[in-house]
Amino acid sequence: MALRARLTQIWAYGSILLVLGVVLFLFVYVFAQGAGTISPEFLTDMPRGAVLGMEGGIFPAIAGSFAFTLTAIVLGGIPAVAAALYMVFYCKSRKKEGLLRAVIQCIAGIPSIVLGLFAYSFLVRDMGLGRCVLSSGTALAVMILPFIEVRAEKAFREVPLQVVQSSYALGCSRCHTILHVVLPTCRGELVSGIILGGCYAMGATAPLIFTGGVAFAAPPDSLLKPAMALPLHLYLLVAQGSTSLSTAYGTAFVMMAVILLSNLLATLYAGRSRHR
Repeated sequence: MALRARLTQIWAYGSILLVLGVVLFLFVYVFAQGAGTISPEFLTDMPRGAVLGMEGGIFPAIAGSFAFTLTAIVLGGIPAVAAALYMVFYCKSRKKEGLLRAVIQCIAGIPSIVLGLFAYSFLVRDMGLGRCVLSSGTALAVMILPFIEVRAEKAFREVPLQVVQSSYALGCSRCHTILHVVLPTCRGELVSGIILGGCYAMGATAPLIFTGGVAFAAPPDSLLKPAMALPLHLYLLVAQGSTSLSTAYGTAFVMMAVILLSNLLATLYAGRSRHR
């Protein structure tokens, strides 16, 4: 038993070191390839060049990515948390719970490019919204809804039952208990799950191709306008061939850094809130 436990420990630590090594290698390699491109001007300028993106910067793509992501978080996070609350505190029927869980699992299994095609057919074409941030944000919201719902439901189920029952025993209503006991207790996990869902949306390319991502646009000032996005800009740079690879690596590093930083902030916030 001692040998088995020792081997399991070695396997676990080895796996952790392998994952960290792969992540570190990716960041170092991408940074090394795009180091000549990354600069303050690269982060703040508009793209330029005979082949668009070879020169200038990626500021409109950064602004567009945040616009798409924030729209997706609002449109997907609110129904995801509401569904998790219903599953944990209101749903008393196993059939309804099973049906809702099956729907969420089915949504999670839909390929992102299919969501983009659906959003194009329904929002862009049939509803007449056109290619815009709102259309893309809606497609991304559907994509991240199961991701956030699963984490929110897990957080709600981990609230000590004694705390909830004590609130009921004091005469507090279910709504008051949720607003003043459950949600503050789970605040860290909820914020963390929503941020991680936003990171998931920020890296998606397929839904943007059909719904609101474009090769060139000014930073968006309206939800009804199209915008650039980092993953789509990266895809277009790579498609142009070797002439734009340095800029592509610079764009990739910026996107990786933003997502990694967001993940670290979400993890730290969740840990701090759990400690409190």
